[in-house]
Amino acid sequence: MVAMSTSRRVAARIGERRVAPAAGWSVRFAGFALVLFAVAGLGHRSGLVETVAFLWTLALVAVLGITALVLSAWGFWRLWTFGDRAGRASLGGAVLAAIVLAPFALSLWRFATLPLVNDVSTDMADPPAIAGQPVPDAAARRAVVEAYPQVNGRRYTATADRVMEAIVALVARRGWTVESAPPPPLPGGEATIRVRAVTPLLGFPVRVALRVADEGETTFVDMRSAGVHGRHDLGDNAARVRRFLEDLDTVMAAEAAL
Repeated sequence: MVAMSTSRRVAARIGERRVAPAAGWSVRFAGFALVLFAVAGLGHRSGLVETVAFLWTLALVAVLGITALVLSAWGFWRLWTFGDRAGRASLGGAVLAAIVLAPFALSLWRFATLPLVNDVSTDMADPPAIAGQPVPDAAARRAVVEAYPQVNGRRYTATADRVMEAIVALVARRGWTVESAPPPPLPGGEATIRVRAVTPLLGFPVRVALRVADEGETTFVDMRSAGVHGRHDLGDNAARVRRFLEDLDTVMAAEAAL
């Protein structure tokens, strides 16, 4: 009888374990932040949400994610200290908060490790012209050259008109918009294709210019990419230039092999 009574009291105590409210709120905050991030991102990419409003939304998402992480930690502390029922909810909130905050953590790391520039060109001394975009100052030009030595112009053993056709086709494949495409340059001349692009995930606007120079037997291509908003591109422009020119290399190499 004594043993049975003791087991009943233990079971009663287990059944009376309190639920830590912080753990449940952690899941709610993180879940709402994740949904808000996704909806706002899709809205901005489709043009339904203005960029300034979207940036404020991103700030709110970050605050919600941090709040969820703090509430999750509070739930774990209640579980460890008082035995409250908070393990699963706290873990769920922590996982969702980590998913929400991962892009912000990556952005902070890039902000701290990459140069403060928002305009990258394969020719920083004489970048292709972009209407309304000033030429970067000497410090920015030097920072780009030092940080992105792999961003270089390309020389192809093909006519300028064929290179321009390949460029326009790659622009269309990426879903970018050609704003200005002049006729191919005369021998010894050059032509600049101006493009309106967007970042891959969140759809921030970007200005791109590709300068095609006719060198007679070869054609040289320089590319410039500049963000419209902010002062730090987090490495986005250099990556855009590098990937585009690598794809152009592939196209031109395939044609040369025919």
